[in-house]
Amino acid sequence: MNELRVIPTWQHGRARLYVCLPDGRNLAWYDREAARVNLLREDQEDEVLTALGPYLTGPVSVGPPPVPTPAELARLTLHPDDDLAPNRPGEALLIALDRDPGPARRLRPDPRRRALAAQQTVGEALDRLEESGWHTLHSIPLPGGDRIHHLLIGPGGLYAVHTLYARKQRVTVADPRIAFGRHEPVPLLRRVRADADRASHALTAEVRAVLVLVGASAVTVRPPPPELRVLTDPDLDALTRPGGVLKPADIEALHAVARDRNTWSRL
Repeated sequence: MNELRVIPTWQHGRARLYVCLPDGRNLAWYDREAARVNLLREDQEDEVLTALGPYLTGPVSVGPPPVPTPAELARLTLHPDDDLAPNRPGEALLIALDRDPGPARRLRPDPRRRALAAQQTVGEALDRLEESGWHTLHSIPLPGGDRIHHLLIGPGGLYAVHTLYARKQRVTVADPRIAFGRHEPVPLLRRVRADADRASHALTAEVRAVLVLVGASAVTVRPPPPELRVLTDPDLDALTRPGGVLKPADIEALHAVARDRNTWSRL
């Protein structure tokens, strides 16, 4: 037992240190935030604590792992094919471009690649919020072929985030229409609100609509549209400033429901 390995990991926004046998089997893990060592083999407590000695900070509790919560049980029983958590930002577009990349030479850039760049920019920024207790799901499929680009779940509530590529363009938002430069306005805000409404129905919780304009040179909103926030990608941190809406247990429970593909197929 003098060859135990201590392996640091980061799971679900929490830092953990796993104590493993040389063959990779786990004996215990140390949850820094909870100041607890969870033992899988109680007869090896002394060896585990010796291995963790250099990493322990202050007093810790020691004992068997806690009973899984309903959210954890739901995650453990979810079939991999139904789990949306592994989806990458722009997952549907990545698959479409892989199947049909289009002609090698184009007179104009492929709009799918621009849309993908926007979703990847926003998705990567939202994924970095995990350390602050937020979860993000990407490219959630809805009946009829639509997708919720990003679903953000955290202490400040739930947000259905729709992204638009607007690099170096002046954007004018006049509810329910949005115009890029001198192009004809399109009534896009109806869809952004509809996606949030469908998410609210699926999760039986309030989901707020957010439109993110990626790379816009200037944005004019007149007047501010009701029940919808318009942001640029550098302003995404504004979504995380409100707190106290959801408790950690509520966040985990909603995330467990939202990551299940079957939750959305019933809409």
